[in-house]
Amino acid sequence: MRPAPKILIILHQEHSTPGRVGRLLLEQGFALDIRRPRFGDPLPGHMRDHAGAIIFGGPMSANDTDEFIHTEIDWIGVPLKEKKPFLGICLGAQLLTRYLGGRVYAREDGRVEIGYYPLQPSDTIRCDCAHALLPRHVYQWHREGFTLPQGATLLAEGGDFPVQAYEYGETACAIQFHPEVTYAMMCRWTTIAADRMKSPGAQTREQHLQGWFQYDADVLRWCRQFLQGWHREQNLLATGT
Repeated sequence: MRPAPKILIILHQEHSTPGRVGRLLLEQGFALDIRRPRFGDPLPGHMRDHAGAIIFGGPMSANDTDEFIHTEIDWIGVPLKEKKPFLGICLGAQLLTRYLGGRVYAREDGRVEIGYYPLQPSDTIRCDCAHALLPRHVYQWHREGFTLPQGATLLAEGGDFPVQAYEYGETACAIQFHPEVTYAMMCRWTTIAADRMKSPGAQTREQHLQGWFQYDADVLRWCRQFLQGWHREQNLLATGT
């Protein structure tokens, strides 16, 4: 029996998980290779053993001077050079932006996006890569945004942080928002990081939970379709799967 192709999952906290994204990848026939470079896990020097890679979010900044931040930024060149699918989510998107020479920044007025916020698909997106059903409201949890790197194609825009998603080349994609978040994860985040919801522009815990019931069905549909397009374009699954 042919072993399941592996997706490299890079996480940044001891107890963090890939959430919904991990569950959907398992449903779609992948195995998950979870690594936490912050706690000493090594990153592979090639992608021959992996069908793709995803770097998830975390409370740290892509501008931090920690060694693991620089290690991850430099490592992004491995999947990009081998043209293997790469997805950066929130911090992961900011790390990709740094690798590509873009800027990661906080707003001068201190405004953040924590909660559900509108998303506007760009007129330039490719509708053949699962972006056609891009949700119009997405879950955010960030105090920094990023510029559009040179050579990247804008996929979606926002208000306080204009660049919300982009693709680079044929295999890399960056998204500022959090499609991986489950209801349980949202309850945990809004409890252990309740002080963050006092920041300018942040929504209340009640708004987070109400937003889940109002918007999450659309996010789930998009996330499933996006992940299918993300790997199927690269012929990563066996024929007929």
